[in-house]
Amino acid sequence: MLVAAAVCPCPPLLVPEVATGAAPELDSVRAACLDAVGVLAAARPDLLVVIGPAEPDAAGPYPSGTAGNFRGFGVDTEVRLGPGEPGGRPLPYPLAVGAWLLARAGWASAPVEGLAVDERLAPGACAAEGRTTAGRAERVALLVMGDGSACRTVKAPGYLDNRATAFDESVARALAAADSGALAALDPLLAAELKAAGRAPWQVLAGAADGTTPTGTLLADEAPYGVGYLVATWS
Repeated sequence: MLVAAAVCPCPPLLVPEVATGAAPELDSVRAACLDAVGVLAAARPDLLVVIGPAEPDAAGPYPSGTAGNFRGFGVDTEVRLGPGEPGGRPLPYPLAVGAWLLARAGWASAPVEGLAVDERLAPGACAAEGRTTAGRAERVALLVMGDGSACRTVKAPGYLDNRATAFDESVARALAAADSGALAALDPLLAAELKAAGRAPWQVLAGAADGTTPTGTLLADEAPYGVGYLVATWS
């Protein structure tokens, strides 16, 4: 069953080598993410699953030891999702950012695996994926990687959409209250229009929390580049 979850944004800019001169702008978000990972460790899970969005051809499970990198951003930084022999397909960027966070936190509390979720996966299928994942071990923790809307300002990747702030505020309230019903009810079409990459992973979390009553804490709610970055814990 699910014993803890941490929700973090997944921009490669979280990795200082990728952000270069802009790295200090995300220091507070990085610190919140590391605090969230600490909550996962304190829950003493038997298994940690890192969940993030992906294109359809990259969706699916990633075993411990899977490697990733940020060469697509001109940075020769490699990461690995827990111990094990690297092989197979590389980690998609959201899972690679999760692997970087775990390495930064010195994670050694439980075995780690990854699950990339098709960004277009329907809410019901996301919930089913979450229930399956929560049943993988007696004590399961999730590191859920995903950004909010990318339309908060005119300089945002998706330009300005007046619906973006309200959407992110609704997600922030749901995460703060550990309201899995509110996450499950997010409109996938609206999320896609607002370029909110976290919608499917958040709905996987909602399914994983089915039958539990966690307490939520919102650690960060920022949009430094017109993209909603939310950090929260459920425990």
